[in-house]
Formats: sequence, structure tokens, C-alpha cells
Amino acid sequence: MDLFLFSSYSSVMVDAGRFCDKSNSMDIWSKKKRSAVMARIRSRDTKPEWIVRRYLFSRGYRYRKNVKGLPGTPDIVLRKYGIVIFIHGCFWHGHEVDAHLPHSNIDFWRKKIERNKQRDARDKEALKQMGWRVMTVWECQLKPAVRRQTLLEIEYHINHTFLERFELKTPRLYDMGGHGEATGMVAESETEYGKK
Repeated sequence: MDLFLFSSYSSVMVDAGRFCDKSNSMDIWSKKKRSAVMARIRSRDTKPEWIVRRYLFSRGYRYRKNVKGLPGTPDIVLRKYGIVIFIHGCFWHGHEVDAHLPHSNIDFWRKKIERNKQRDARDKEALKQMGWRVMTVWECQLKPAVRRQTLLEIEYHINHTFLERFELKTPRLYDMGGHGEATGMVAESETEYGKK
């Protein structure tokens, strides 16, 4: 286990016995190492996507993933239910609740994340215009403390949407021309049965 101690009086970080002078740089890694770390961040098949897909599959839902033919390439498409699910990383998509900007190159990151948010809004609106219901699940909603509740809410919304789409319409009663209301019978009038 690594132990990190930060002192407010010193710009020295103690990391399991190693000392690093932090006075010249905002980042703990060199530019080359930081570039390699950022390049390894995947855009699909991330752990949060995997968690949601595994849960849905175990509950009997079948889906397509990363459908390129739809705006925004949704992470999960449930065609039978008319639902698309985006699973967003809090940093990359600018989640107001817990996203933060890096301390270096702030203008670049602010503009990039703002463009991402605008693109997300545009893609979601296009999907809604096509008749899809759009769900967004944030990475922070899949942390272990709240994961079960989030997955249950996803399933609830899928089922609720399905039932809304196919709910039975109440039968329309026709005017019988002064002979009373229609009883729900289609072809025949009421017949009385009894002893003769």
C-alpha cells in the first residue's frame, strides 16, 4: 500500500519512502509519461459500461453496443424498448456534480469539455427527434456505494418506458342512438338465460 502525505509547508511529496520535488511542476509525471497515460484511456468498453452491460444481460435484456449509425454512438441500444443509454465519464463529459479541471492548461481543458457537453446535448436532441428515449448514466453513479441503486433505477426506467409504449387504451364506448350505452359486446346484444 502506498502512503501519500502532503505537507502544506513544503512542496515535497513523500511516496512510500521516495521524495519528489514538486516546486517546478504541476504534474506528478513527465510530459511523455502523462501523454502515455492519457492515450491509454479508452472510449469504449470501459469498466462503467461493462458494469451496466453485465447487469442488463444478467436480467435478460438484449442490446447492441456502440451503434455507429445513431447520433453520438450510444454505448447501449435497447431497440425493443426504444431506449439508448450513454455511460459518461464525469471528467470527459463535464459532470457538474464531481468533475474538476486539471491545474495545467486550464483554457484548453475548459474549451474541450465545453465542446463535449455541447456535442452530447446535440446528439441527445437528435436521438429524441428520432423517437428514442435517452438515458445518461454517470461514472460516479456506478461507484460501489450507489451502484445497486443506480442499476435498479436503470431497470425500472426501461420497464416503465416499455409499459408506457404498449399500455392498453381504454375502449371507446359508442353512442347507441338512445338505446343505452354499449356494454362492450361487439356483435351481439345481451341474451338472457333462464328457465322456460
